[in-house]
Amino acid sequence: MIDTHKNNENTIHKTTSLFHKFEDYLSEFVYGGIDGCITTFAVVAGSVGAGLDSSVIIILGFANLFADGFAMSIGAYLSTKSEIDNFNKHKQIEYWEIENLPEVEKEEIREIYHNKGFSGDLLEQIVDTITSDKDRWVDVMMKEELDMLEQKKSPFRIGLVTYLSFITIGLIPLIIYVWDYISPISSNLFVWSSIFTGIGFIIIGILKTYLTQSNLWKGILGTLILGAIAALVAYYVGHLIEYIISSN
Repeated sequence: MIDTHKNNENTIHKTTSLFHKFEDYLSEFVYGGIDGCITTFAVVAGSVGAGLDSSVIIILGFANLFADGFAMSIGAYLSTKSEIDNFNKHKQIEYWEIENLPEVEKEEIREIYHNKGFSGDLLEQIVDTITSDKDRWVDVMMKEELDMLEQKKSPFRIGLVTYLSFITIGLIPLIIYVWDYISPISSNLFVWSSIFTGIGFIIIGILKTYLTQSNLWKGILGTLILGAIAALVAYYVGHLIEYIISSN
């Protein structure tokens, strides 16, 4: 019984830990999913507007899905890595200044907390407490002087989650076309693609409202409207280009 209880506790702990890890990267999943769903559906809508064949839509859709998703994930990775490198560079500068210009840096701490309303003996106690530990001193300078916070997330995981989300959610508008290619169906493919995409937007909208702690219906509606606008623009641009080309 004791071993069973411990195993259950370990399972719960691992599940909770996994959920928290996913929650840490939820913002990347949401924004990667939004971009993936919108851009892929825009490709589908533009292709339909241009009167392209289903096989062409599949080719263009998957080309966009993997190439654009990879570009977005690389951008997310490099952006986060640059942020971390910049933070570490300034952190090393602060350590150097504390080692070589302690009185100047101490006066900066005093000025920071004086501006916060502290004075007299209390101010001096705060300054002495902070400057008695170099790591604490540097942390305060990074936050209060430079307004910089350390990035705790892994750049690789940010890029990976962004890419997986982009592909997973971005695949939704293409599902019906792949299905039709494998086993032809007579239904209007673009209508079904729009319905599936709408469901994808609803899922992302729900996750987005959880992330931002905003109104559920407002988040869902906002995501749907954004996707609809992108699709309409792509559809009519594709239709216009097809008309111009066919007229010449």
